[in-house]
Amino acid sequence: MSNAVQGAPSRWEVQRSFDELGRRLHETTFCVVDLETTGGSAAGGSMITEIGAVKVRGGEILGEFQTLVNPHDQIPPFIAVLTGITNSMVADAPSIDAALPAFLEFAAGCVLVAHNAPFDVGFLKHFAEQQGRPWPKFEVLDTAKLARRVITRDDAPNCKLSSLAVLFNAQTTPNHRALSDARATVDVLHGLMERLGNHGVHTLEELQTFSSRVTAAQRKKRHLAERLPHAPGVYLFRDDSERVLYIGTSRDLRVRVRNYFTASETRSRMGEMVRLAAEVTGIECATTLEAQVRELRLIAEHKPPYNRRSRFPEKVHFIKLTREPWPRLSLVRRVMDDDADYLGPFSSRPAAERCLAALHETFPIRQCTDRFGAKPTRSPCVLAEMERCLAPCDGSTDEATYAALVRQLRDSLVSRPDEVVDTINRRMDSLAADERFEEAGVHRDRLAAFLRAAARTQRLSALARCPEVVAARREDDGRWSVHVVRHGRLAAAGVIPSGMDAHQFVRSLKASAEAVAAAPGPIPSASAEEMEKVLNWLESDGIRLVDIDGEWTCPIGGARRHLTLHDAVNESRQSLVPFDDRRDTSTVHQPAR
Repeated sequence: MSNAVQGAPSRWEVQRSFDELGRRLHETTFCVVDLETTGGSAAGGSMITEIGAVKVRGGEILGEFQTLVNPHDQIPPFIAVLTGITNSMVADAPSIDAALPAFLEFAAGCVLVAHNAPFDVGFLKHFAEQQGRPWPKFEVLDTAKLARRVITRDDAPNCKLSSLAVLFNAQTTPNHRALSDARATVDVLHGLMERLGNHGVHTLEELQTFSSRVTAAQRKKRHLAERLPHAPGVYLFRDDSERVLYIGTSRDLRVRVRNYFTASETRSRMGEMVRLAAEVTGIECATTLEAQVRELRLIAEHKPPYNRRSRFPEKVHFIKLTREPWPRLSLVRRVMDDDADYLGPFSSRPAAERCLAALHETFPIRQCTDRFGAKPTRSPCVLAEMERCLAPCDGSTDEATYAALVRQLRDSLVSRPDEVVDTINRRMDSLAADERFEEAGVHRDRLAAFLRAAARTQRLSALARCPEVVAARREDDGRWSVHVVRHGRLAAAGVIPSGMDAHQFVRSLKASAEAVAAAPGPIPSASAEEMEKVLNWLESDGIRLVDIDGEWTCPIGGARRHLTLHDAVNESRQSLVPFDDRRDTSTVHQPAR
């Protein structure tokens, strides 16, 4: 696929934010806050009695904030004993309506830090909401949570503020007064940062996502990310023999890959993969869709051992309605240029067999695999005796009658599944009336497998028939992304540069796009998974069709009409099954792998 236009400037040359670059800890301003309250729950009626905060950057104290707060309620005696704050002390103090705006002004632009941050920040947010005051988008750092990742039992008996203050030789002893506790938390924060500096943690992003499960050996490899661009694309981990280990996508290649070495990537398989990695290469992409498609193609090509999905798109199954004197349904592995009708793809043989069973129950077409001549003369099989087959083998039916049945079957596959739906529903009703619910469930799963396959086939085939579709969408940054799709395959992707004529850009993009030839079947020129990603983008909000060659239509009475009901029923079943007893009750057809 082509993702660039000759002479066009870089599509992702935008000013990097501090988030993308990584904010150095010694350059970050923190506001360490502590509250004293009348109880443990703001929603339960507890009030703030004191706010204390310290603003610090690079080890230097920039300012302090302290105020008592009148709760306009009695302070419980045990709280007064704990904090030393009495009713008489707060009688002349400002209310939270005045104290909160003053604190928010003091903390503006800082990273909020607290020991057990959900408690303190929760109280502040509660009263901001109560006052109708928008809550600033503070980033929050919890020293208690961070300490649990760093401090061992050998270091301290627990991660309480008092224990950590002793461990890090804090200059202030916590005493349940807001400013004193905030000062102690500052020393704890600096002590934690000093320890983590030895682990290679030097930015706020690394501090926020630090996990002790990421080993020192993994952290030493973070230099592998430094040559990657701050741009969307695909990244490939390789070992020392250049074998591809893992492939992924990201909106920012450098930031995402760096997280594997410095942040909270705790999946054991990924840790093993990172230990083997010797190199990371990146492929910059014009759009997110292009990155997703390139990822699928590269996974299918390299089959990396640490990717679980999409490695074998060729391992799929189809149901084929054969073209012969007496057609039948056949389970096949690939689509041929034989003018036959195909249903699929199915990611597993059992799913295909469930669908096949639904079709055979509806249409008494022959199930034997023999090739018949125009005038077969054979003995009938058991299915014929059970009246589940028209039995062309012994001349029980004529060509016209059998051909009419085949036309009905083909119509169910390509446009209207009503015959299958009605037949299976009647069967389920009958079984349910006899309280044979387990058998009814089998038929329900067969019908769901058929509907999913038919809907997928109709959807993919509609796009595959179009020689070219060009579509555009305005992205969050205000620019227009453009994609050229040919026979269901992404042939080109780009973003219109600022100031460039849109029509000229589209013409250039089409001229440089990949040539894609038509081929038979519902997925002729791309994998089913790629086509579904393309379709999801084409069907997303804000899409504008720029140009289309051919007709992109789906049957109005197609399978998706019935599939909505089955999705709703399945979702309801999932919600009714107890959580700890929930097994795989889904009949969802998974994307081809």
